[in-house]
Amino acid sequence: MSDMSLEHARFNMIEQQIRPWDVLDERVLALMADIPREDFVPAPYRSLAFTDTAIPLGNDQVMMPPKLVARILQALNIQPTETVLEIGTGSGYVTALLARLARHVFSVDINPDMTRQAGETLAAHGIHNVTLETGDGALGWDRHAPYDAMVLTGSLPLLPDGLREQLKLGGRLLVIVGDSPVMEVRLISRTGESDWSEENLLETDLPPLINAPQPDRFQF
Repeated sequence: MSDMSLEHARFNMIEQQIRPWDVLDERVLALMADIPREDFVPAPYRSLAFTDTAIPLGNDQVMMPPKLVARILQALNIQPTETVLEIGTGSGYVTALLARLARHVFSVDINPDMTRQAGETLAAHGIHNVTLETGDGALGWDRHAPYDAMVLTGSLPLLPDGLREQLKLGGRLLVIVGDSPVMEVRLISRTGESDWSEENLLETDLPPLINAPQPDRFQF
């Protein structure tokens, strides 16, 4: 792809996919234009970098479509003073976007190769306000809790109670809950010591996080 066609594809991604999906936050739109998504996409899929599709990362994990990433960032409304937890580093693309919005991002992935590769890409783009760790974050990551914002980049069949406990007062948790093909994107906000509010934003379909807790399925 030439530089010109690259920029044209990036412009179309924002104007034809992201904006029509009710993403009007100028900070988010500017960020999606600025962070080079193509640099975070695995080489075999680079031609799909700006398409409205989930891109395979291996291990049954994917990069979310750009418009879903943008809606999630808009909903979380991350401020420059805030600390964020990302569960599922993947390619490091969402990590990069979060890092540009937040004071610091802690990001955990179960796959050490993902952690290493994402670290190299982030460093190459001068993004250093991140701490990448390898581990199983399917039930949260209380090592640095509490957080101002938390986001999971894979889905969960059900929501573990402990996740929302890792939020600060006023903190927001963005999760995708349910079974394929219809899952809910939920924004959970901590409004008190033992109070939370919950909002369903939209429906989507995304592979589950590795080791995501499973509900008891009734056997007939």
